[in-house]
Amino acid sequence: MEGKSGNLEAAIDQFLNVEKQMRFAGDVAGTKKAVTDILQLCFEAKDWKSLNEQIVNLSKKRGQLKQAVTAMVQQAMQYIDETPDLETRIELIKTLNSVSAGKIYVEIERARLIKKLAKIKEEQGLIAEAADLMQEVAVETFGAMAKTEKIAFILEQVRLCLDREDYVRAQILSRKISPRVFDADTTKEKKKPKEGDNVVEEPPADIPSLLELKRIYYELMIRYLPTSGP
Repeated sequence: MEGKSGNLEAAIDQFLNVEKQMRFAGDVAGTKKAVTDILQLCFEAKDWKSLNEQIVNLSKKRGQLKQAVTAMVQQAMQYIDETPDLETRIELIKTLNSVSAGKIYVEIERARLIKKLAKIKEEQGLIAEAADLMQEVAVETFGAMAKTEKIAFILEQVRLCLDREDYVRAQILSRKISPRVFDADTTKEKKKPKEGDNVVEEPPADIPSLLELKRIYYELMIRYLPTSGP
């Protein structure tokens, strides 16, 4: 076991030297490859502790490139479902969340991480904690997030508030969604973004369609209505 650990450390050190050279040279592609190679080494060795440490260390390197941090976060997010147990999964999500905090260029990734962590908290019966986590994020300000993903996120915020019987906050959050948004014609061809425009990311595969989101929205509004007075 010690031999394996030593081999991993030696391999990481080699890539760290490459990463440093690439970073100092301002080589975006080279730096991205070096950081993701380091994470892949840790993942293949199933050394989750080293993986978390390298994510943090690499993100704190002097003059670390935004593109390298983005590549690292996106790569490590693919490992979340491969974690051997819940404790390891939570640790990895928290590591990625802390690295993403305050960085606009990974704000969408951070929102997705918080949603994953909130889901875990909810499954543990910690509804208030899940609701508090989700309320940390204001996705309506994210220019690059797809409309359906924004709506789905806000509806989750509303649902969790209703589940914890925080009806005032549920109402405030629900007002971020205009019912008119569900009547948009999705058959129209998407316009090609002009130079300087935000490129809108494709939503993840598990995000419901606009029609399905409309149903969820009105179901939540029906849950809210009996509480809103005579």
